[in-house]
Formats: sequence, structure tokens, C-alpha cells
Amino acid sequence: MSLSLALLAGAVEAGVGYPKILYRAIGHPVTWMGWLIGWADERWNSEHDSPVQQRSQGIALVIALLAISLFTGLLITKFFHSFLPSFLALVPIAILASSLLAQSSLYDHVEAVAEALDQSLDRGRHSVSMIVGRDTKDLNESGVCRAAIESLAESFSDGVVAPMFWLTIGGLSGGIAYKAINTADSMIGHRTERYTDFGWAAARTDDVLNWLPARLSVLWLASAAVVVPGTSPWRALTVAWRDARRHDSPNAGWPEAAMAGALGVRLMGPRSYGGVQVSNPWMGEGRVFLRIADIRTALRLYRTACALQLGTLAILLMLTFFW
Repeated sequence: MSLSLALLAGAVEAGVGYPKILYRAIGHPVTWMGWLIGWADERWNSEHDSPVQQRSQGIALVIALLAISLFTGLLITKFFHSFLPSFLALVPIAILASSLLAQSSLYDHVEAVAEALDQSLDRGRHSVSMIVGRDTKDLNESGVCRAAIESLAESFSDGVVAPMFWLTIGGLSGGIAYKAINTADSMIGHRTERYTDFGWAAARTDDVLNWLPARLSVLWLASAAVVVPGTSPWRALTVAWRDARRHDSPNAGWPEAAMAGALGVRLMGPRSYGGVQVSNPWMGEGRVFLRIADIRTALRLYRTACALQLGTLAILLMLTFFW
């Protein structure tokens, strides 16, 4: 059931994205998750609380998110199965599950950066500022390209591979639970004075849930590099193994390093956040100066990796009929 759900949800999202008619009717699940997390942040995260209290309340939030997610997924699944045959119930459940994936939207956002750069550097800076957190107003063309490609690689892991993985493992409940924790990490999992303790549980849980998918994303990118011209599967694997640990995150460095190796470029490196210069090490050993063509090659690699993931799920599903 879960394998079929993941495959159909991935196919729906790849083909049409999250259906607009559904968005107009019920909104987007991530918006609901964001509202709940924001409510908890406002009510449970007080500057007057001790660090122990903040951390305890953050743990309580994570437990609540997991419980609500698991219950919601089971309730929706039970609802559709109560009046539809199993094979028909799968369709509306998969359509809802498609909202947990970002294959199409991620491609569109990164492609928009390349198209904006084709027009002017300022347009490229503005477009990439919509998908990254670093300062973009002073980036040159190479910096804009690097930011877009890094965002594509990291989001491939936590926006495509990880939710697909947890949908396969845990059905709709697993997918919702993953997305809730990932949303919490993006909202409160920061090392700032306000969130160091309150967001600790969200950040650590997200690290655990993304550990295997991040490394699985290396396999998809390297496999895609076998068929995408101008990319190298061997470099993807070797650079990921060598450089992934240079990243501050225990997971984000794996897809980024694999992407750097596949393209033969250097990613990460120095950047600025809120006017503060951060001197991160480089990943990869290729060109430092990137071009618009590199974004488009990265997009071809990304699209192929997404297709390989769906194709593998389809093969696994077919094999289940012989077991």
C-alpha cells in the first residue's frame, strides 16, 4: 500500500504539481503546519523561561507534531477506505500526499533563476533571493548560480527524496510526520538566541529523519550522472564521500557535494548572512566561476534523478507481485 501510495503521489506531483483546485479548496498542508508551529512558538517559547524549560517545551512540540501527524494520516486513510475499494481509495490519498513533495515547484523556482539571469544580474539576484537565506544583493553571476544550484541539491534531498522515502516507509502518516518536522526545523531549528533551546528537538529530529534520505540522494544524483551529458557519476560519489562532512549540517552536505562533483564545480565556500561574512570551506575541486549553463545542467541532472527514483519505485512495486 505505501509503495503504491508513494509512486502515485510522486507521479501526480511530477505531472501536475499540487492541484490548484485542491489548493483553493483546502489550502496547503504546509501552511497548516506552519500555523500550528507559529502558534506554539508564540505560546510556548518565552524569553522568561529557563533554557531547560524552553528545551522541554520544544520537545513537547515535536511529540505533539508527530502525534497529530500520525493520527491525521491514519484518519484520512481510514476515511477513504471506509467507502471506497482499496485501489480507488489510493487515488484521493495520493493526491493529498502529493502536497508533501516538491519535484515540480523546486524545478520551477530554480529554472526561474536561470531565466532571470538571462535578462539581467539584478533580476537573477532577486529571483535567487526567493529560495535562499544568504545575502544576494552583491552576488555576481557566479554567486547567483552557485546559490541556485546549492538550493536545488539540498532541497532535492529534503523536499523530494526524504518525503518520498517516508511515504514509502510509513504511508500518508509517515509523509505528514516528516513534513511537519521538516517545517518545524525550517521555522525554529536555528542556532539563534530565541531558538537554540526551543528549536533543539525539532532540529535534531529533522537530522535523524533526513540521515538516510540525504545519503540516498547521492545515489540518485550519481546514477543520473550516468546518462546526463557533461556530468560524472564517479566524481559525484568521490566528492560526496570526501567533502560532505565539510558542511555544518550532518545531511545537507551529501547532496550538495554530490552535485558539485557531478558538475565538476565548487559549491559552498564563503557567503554572507545578514551582513556577516561566513567562511565555509569549498566542496568539489572544479571551477569556481559558474555560469547559467551550469544551472541548466544541474536541472537536467535533478529531473533525471527524480525520474530514476520514481522508476525504481515502479520496479519495486512490480516485483511485489512476484513475491
